[in-house]
Amino acid sequence: MIDFNAFLQIMLYICLIVLIIILIILGIRLIRTLKKVDDVIDDVNLKMGKVGGLFEIIDKTTDYASLISDKALGVISSLINVFIKKKKGRGNDEEE
Repeated sequence: MIDFNAFLQIMLYICLIVLIIILIILGIRLIRTLKKVDDVIDDVNLKMGKVGGLFEIIDKTTDYASLISDKALGVISSLINVFIKKKKGRGNDEEE
């Protein structure tokens, strides 16, 4: 008859073997999943590279439009300042 300690060791070894087999299967599935994720990331990077040129054109266009609007606002504000100074100058002349 097998004593109790030997039986527990055999059960422990069987559980460890089953655990190792399960971990190997999970590792293989994880590797397959990571390969699929890597393929998806490569595909997204390729598509973003194609769209990146469009975003660069849009960025340059908005920068140019911003530059033009800033200059236009600067000219308009300087013209307004000139008119305000002329009116203040005329107002002082009338008071004298």
